Amino acid sequence: MARLAWFSPLPPVRSGVAVYSAELLPRLSRFAEIDVFVDVGGRADGAVDVTDGGRGTPGTPPGLRGAVRSAHEFLRLHDQRPYDLVVYQMGNAACHDYMWPYLVRFPGLVVLHDAQLHHARARALLTSGRADDYRAEFAFNHPEAPAAAAEYAVSGLRGTYYHLYPMLRAIMTAARGVAVHNARLARELAARYPDTRVWTLRMGVSGGPAAGARGAVDAEPWAPGEAPARPLVAAFGLVTRDKRIPQLLRAFAAVASRSNATLALVGGTTPFYDVSADICHLGLERRVIVGGYVSEAEHDRWLAAADLCVSLRWPTSRETSASWLRALAFGKATVVTDLADRAVVPTLDPRTWLLQSAAVLAPDEPPPHWEDAVAVAIDILDEQHSLELALARLLDDEALRRMLAANARRYWRDHHTLDHMTGDYARVLYEARHLTAPAPHGRDPLPSHLTSDGTGKVRAIAGTLGVEIDFLARRQAPPGNLDSPRGRQYARRR
Repeated sequence: MARLAWFSPLPPVRSGVAVYSAELLPRLSRFAEIDVFVDVGGRADGAVDVTDGGRGTPGTPPGLRGAVRSAHEFLRLHDQRPYDLVVYQMGNAACHDYMWPYLVRFPGLVVLHDAQLHHARARALLTSGRADDYRAEFAFNHPEAPAAAAEYAVSGLRGTYYHLYPMLRAIMTAARGVAVHNARLARELAARYPDTRVWTLRMGVSGGPAAGARGAVDAEPWAPGEAPARPLVAAFGLVTRDKRIPQLLRAFAAVASRSNATLALVGGTTPFYDVSADICHLGLERRVIVGGYVSEAEHDRWLAAADLCVSLRWPTSRETSASWLRALAFGKATVVTDLADRAVVPTLDPRTWLLQSAAVLAPDEPPPHWEDAVAVAIDILDEQHSLELALARLLDDEALRRMLAANARRYWRDHHTLDHMTGDYARVLYEARHLTAPAPHGRDPLPSHLTSDGTGKVRAIAGTLGVEIDFLARRQAPPGNLDSPRGRQYARRR
């Protein structure tokens, strides 16, 4: 049985990747022993202390064959008995920062949840006063860009700039292999980084009740007697401008007079977007509910109760939206942004209510009919107008909502169940373990601060005393392929 080291946040960290790993790990434990390494303190025996009174330390997912441990324990455990493969669940958020020192020195399979990591890397480096390291990483990742481009972030500028420079080359160079959740993105990365093996993993989510089966969820998300007016429109996830919440509020305000509908924003708020001010400005205080951050169970209650779900995103990091897939699993009519990565999903254009021209299936399959549509997709170049058209029609047309809901549930069942994802992982993990191609990071040296062994300051201090610390040079990072002759020799030396 394979032994895997799995780097990922876990609940109660407020991260979609944390929920993703918690759902997936018990399934992968059927054929692998998995130790999960998280960014928390450990006990003396190396296991994570889960008795901290609920202050945020993750517990062990039920059914996991392995342990949840502090990332600081990885070096000791890997030194004693090397893992067959290290898996890094990498996203564009601060909860993944702790993985970087490991993924560079212990190349493994990187599951890339975002196609740009600039936000996270800039924040991690610049907030710790490492502007020169940021400049070095920027230059390595984007050698075609003028060096002065890095000064935007160094000077404190943010926003769309990050999306222009995704900062992926270091990850693609350091990894033994990379997996993503979208076939189109996989093809693009493979073409751009031909020395790195790239796989596609279908993202899967757990199923919800069938369309219209609200009774399958144990309770409504509101207090008795406080049920909102219907239809209930819901948007899930962090309430930010990138989720197009200002546009959604304006579109909802434009059509609210034609319906008794309620809009629920179910997700945490941020200090850099005052959603309450927008709600008050539009006079929607009685029509919009700001649910705030909720537990998984509460999230499912809101989802089961919704009549229509809106899942917009721009600009995009080309992430696969688990929130949208969850709505499909619950059999909900949905409105999404018309992104290139969704070109294979049959969607309706609200300007014509015809099937999108880009929504084509495999060449050997018959072209879809408009009645096969899975969602309504909004052209970002006509966003406000199209969003108003979509809401106006869908709030009034229950039959159309039912058709989209049934198709959504079917699409999830055919493409995005946890069984689909588990099967894909089994294949990719096997191939990554037995990958014999030379590690590309040996041919394309990374910036020195990423590969430093951490002994530079000690050596400098010792040097002032005339002392040479020879033993620090004896320990080497393992080779990228632990199944190679050099890798087996390394394991024996340990």
